[in-house]
Amino acid sequence: MLSTASSEYVALCREQMALLAQGLGASLSIVYLTQELVEASSISEAKFVPIAVYPETGLWQESDKKKVLPNLNQKLLTGVQELISVPQESKGRDEENLHSQDEYLFRGDQIVLPLVHENAIMGLFVTVRDDRAWKDSEKDEIERVARTLVIACILDRRQAWLRSELEKQQILQEKQQDLLDNLLHQFRNPLTALRTFGKLLAKRLRPGDANRDVATSIIRESDRLRELLIHFDEAINLTTADIVAPKLPGDKVLVNAAVQQPSSEVPLLLPGAGEEGSECYLEDILDPLLISARAIAQERGLGLTAEIPANLSPVNANFKALREVLSNIIDNALKYTPAGGKVAITVGHEKDGFQGIAISDNGPGISQMDLKHIGERGYRGAQAETEIPGTGLGLTIAKQLIEQMQGEIQIFSPALNSAITLSDQPGTTFLIWLPSVGG
Repeated sequence: MLSTASSEYVALCREQMALLAQGLGASLSIVYLTQELVEASSISEAKFVPIAVYPETGLWQESDKKKVLPNLNQKLLTGVQELISVPQESKGRDEENLHSQDEYLFRGDQIVLPLVHENAIMGLFVTVRDDRAWKDSEKDEIERVARTLVIACILDRRQAWLRSELEKQQILQEKQQDLLDNLLHQFRNPLTALRTFGKLLAKRLRPGDANRDVATSIIRESDRLRELLIHFDEAINLTTADIVAPKLPGDKVLVNAAVQQPSSEVPLLLPGAGEEGSECYLEDILDPLLISARAIAQERGLGLTAEIPANLSPVNANFKALREVLSNIIDNALKYTPAGGKVAITVGHEKDGFQGIAISDNGPGISQMDLKHIGERGYRGAQAETEIPGTGLGLTIAKQLIEQMQGEIQIFSPALNSAITLSDQPGTTFLIWLPSVGG
């Protein structure tokens, strides 16, 4: 890891060195950083680079560094408390050498302190006073300056690392954005073709043909995909400002002294999400879904039954959002039930002004441990160990949508439907409660 120093850190170093010059009469102070972080035991391999000098007396030469830095040895590594002092140079020199710049800069009582953190050498702090020796109290002050430089250096390097990681993330996000834009563009053509094929198929099939419902389902699901595509296009162009909580109306500003964590709930950009509920009938939602579900069940060798009583009272729900929920849960039941199994859908359960829809299967069921985490974003539990594809998001989305409709989802394993449960397959029941109109 290459060491770097920001302009803010260099400015801090100069401020600290200026205080030593003004308060203690230091004639020269220098901060070195290592080119790379090295362990204390390898200090002889460290390459020191001066990053701040006070006062700035002119060009910095490599020969100057050798004059300022003493021979580095193990004694230097005992920590910030250890001071290494170089005695004043002999006064027996001719006047010309005495007044040369090099002699003026580097003669006198010199103190070198290592900048050490967790047994790693980050640099050195050198300060010189040419007119008198350092007192113990002054050395304590210089130690405090060195500790300040160590802490500031750690923070500066962490900030540099975070900035580097942020830049990498931004580059990655830009690449992902480009990839999503490309995929989104390519997705539209086959979707349009699929919808066209469905329309052509529906026209060629006679009324009453059992396959006509399948063709109608192709058109309907194509329209659903097109709507999802529009929301997907909106989602990838969202900014932070688009998903922050709206401000309260009015001119008053409310201040809450308590620290609040930002909401972890992801905005749902799905058909119907966020729309107000209205009066709707469950059979209107379920009938088209069952056409697709029966076709899938037949292909997978599953039995599918549905009990929807006539003249059901309406519920207060978001039609599009409820369609997404029921489609998702029915799909899960079909997906996790092995060949030869059964899926049962029953409507008409009632309790305290709510109407219920039960979707049961006789699949492997859900463990009690996993039941506690159902609805957590991305959680799949034991299902993650199977070859069944999934992301763990379906139930999270379903739970969020139902809660927006003032409803509730209950999950039971073993399944509540004893007519389809097997001794070796406990099964699962999802019971969805929605408020009845006038209930």
